[in-house]
Amino acid sequence: MSGKLSRETLVPLLAAHVLEHGLNHASLRPLAKAAGTSDRMLIYHFGSKDGLVAALLEYLAEMFAAALDTAFPAGRVASRRDCIEQVLAITAQPAFQPFFRLWWDIVAGCAAGNRAYLDAAGAIMDLLLGWIEAHLPADDPDPAAAARLVLTQIEGAQMLQAVGRGDIPQAGLSALQS
Repeated sequence: MSGKLSRETLVPLLAAHVLEHGLNHASLRPLAKAAGTSDRMLIYHFGSKDGLVAALLEYLAEMFAAALDTAFPAGRVASRRDCIEQVLAITAQPAFQPFFRLWWDIVAGCAAGNRAYLDAAGAIMDLLLGWIEAHLPADDPDPAAAARLVLTQIEGAQMLQAVGRGDIPQAGLSALQS
């Protein structure tokens, strides 16, 4: 790699590698190789592997939110259900699939008690809650609670889709009132 290495130049290279290969087997050497540097330089720039993972996941969450913003129609949705349906339709597009494969790596790390993944997942959920709240109808009586409901529905639907049961959230959406 040419040019001066910094956190800012390394993170996009590492993100591209992780989106392609996932986090499950992301050790420092393959990450360093993908970024054109050494594992020692990664530690120098990020302090530890956990610091690297935290910076990487923060960057990827921002990438996901930006991609969602780009694909999402401008303005607010008509209803909570409309928000769920639109997000599910958008995130079903092939461009979003690497993010969801990565998300399931993060969820598995959280289930195993990995503190770096738990912290990153919490920050990602907070980012998504804010994003959803900003897109809900302006007259929603309780946008904070609504964002939590919508996020729960989206996450559940994504998980069911991942395990081959996309029919369940579709049926659930049919039963959900606006």
